[in-house]
Amino acid sequence: MKPRVRFAPSPTGFLHIGGLRSALYDELFARRHGGDFILRIEDTDVARTVQGGIENICQSLKDCGVIPNEGVWIDAKGKIIERGDYGPYIQTKRQAKHRAYAEELVKKNLAYYCFCSPERLAKLREEQTKSGVAPRYAGQCRELSHEQAAERVAKGEKYVIRLKLPSTGKIKFQDIIRGAVEFDWSAMDDQVIIKSSGLPTYHLASTCDDHDMGITHVLRGEEWLPSTPKHLFIYQAFGWKPPEFAHLPLLLNADHSKLSKRQGDVSVAEILAKGYLPEALVNFVALLGWNPTADREIYTHDELAKMFDLAKVNKAGAMVNYEKLDWLNAGYIKALPEDDYLTQAQTQIKTEINDANFLDRCLLLVRDRVVKLPDVAVLTEFFFKDKLDYDKVSLGWKKQAKDEIVLRLKALKDLVQDAKEADVLKVEVMEKKIKKLIESQSWGNGDTLWPLRAALSGAEKSPGPFELLAAYGKERALVRINDALNHLK
Repeated sequence: MKPRVRFAPSPTGFLHIGGLRSALYDELFARRHGGDFILRIEDTDVARTVQGGIENICQSLKDCGVIPNEGVWIDAKGKIIERGDYGPYIQTKRQAKHRAYAEELVKKNLAYYCFCSPERLAKLREEQTKSGVAPRYAGQCRELSHEQAAERVAKGEKYVIRLKLPSTGKIKFQDIIRGAVEFDWSAMDDQVIIKSSGLPTYHLASTCDDHDMGITHVLRGEEWLPSTPKHLFIYQAFGWKPPEFAHLPLLLNADHSKLSKRQGDVSVAEILAKGYLPEALVNFVALLGWNPTADREIYTHDELAKMFDLAKVNKAGAMVNYEKLDWLNAGYIKALPEDDYLTQAQTQIKTEINDANFLDRCLLLVRDRVVKLPDVAVLTEFFFKDKLDYDKVSLGWKKQAKDEIVLRLKALKDLVQDAKEADVLKVEVMEKKIKKLIESQSWGNGDTLWPLRAALSGAEKSPGPFELLAAYGKERALVRINDALNHLK
């Protein structure tokens, strides 16, 4: 049977790392097994729905190359569309179906109307907490007859519909990641499945939609594991075959607390806006709880799809280490084809200089030091300034005297002046020429190369002097050396 998996986020916020991992694992699983990957939007929490949330989820997935082949999507103009034969894929459009399923459960005596007021429930929770009992619904309306419930509904009393779960015994099921799992029914609350607003809760809507859409495997966060018995109860109540479940490990902060939107878990759009490449982010997220092999950490999206195995996903929580994302991103930037790197790097700099060759040389020079794309602007800034501020840098090596600095810079200026433009642009040629000068004058490398590097960069830390010469070219390098000499007068 061709597997069908779904990513079903709620648009109560923008897509975050946890959601991206769930979507990615769905996509990898579907690709590995030749199945379908569906995007469904679970928007029944109307009060918390964020304007633009659906568009952000779709665009973030699109930016990362995690593309569903069915369900909700956005077209070229950013308009929300639905694709596939199992729609609608936006949950609030399926409200009539959900209501019908709930009423059928009531008729089967597997669900019931509950008329308890929010005030009564709050008082009950308070009493249970004071008594050291885990707060749960005590079943006050559980034994109302259908006639009694219908009469109260007719009088206009507000109500919810709850599942009528078993009060004794155990339920066992198999999880792809966690193996055999067991829960006591006595610890389960009679879950609300239809709210007083008439809208379904996640537990009913998600379960029924999964059945209606032919979902064969449900990949979701570990926090939903305790709810799985309630979902299996619904499947059993209707005589449906349940999907296979795989509950993914929690994502953790460095202090081992759960990653949340309030702490550490920034949106995918924010991460990409900071200058991380989508390929690096996908690679990073894929390894949060799973690694195909022990000998490497960099994989293409296609490689991840070919190797993905749910059974090898870890049970333990996965630490979200952004330093690792930095490392991965730097590696991906280094591996970009040169033209692609230059195209992306050029978007980061602002300069009126029109010399394309000079700009490319500067951008390529700093490439190995770029962690995130905005680093390009910081690392190349000095190249494009009319004047460097030599008050912020020591032009001399250690406690080198001013006259020695001037002597060396003048000699280096003459050497560059006499060199051919083509030679200045070659690191190995200028390195050979300058080291020959140093040897002939019995100077030290530090007290000659430091003044040259500082004169060219105006910074304590920068690329080496030979690389700087090659980036500047002859005329620009001479301007910088002259500026430094004038500063020393």
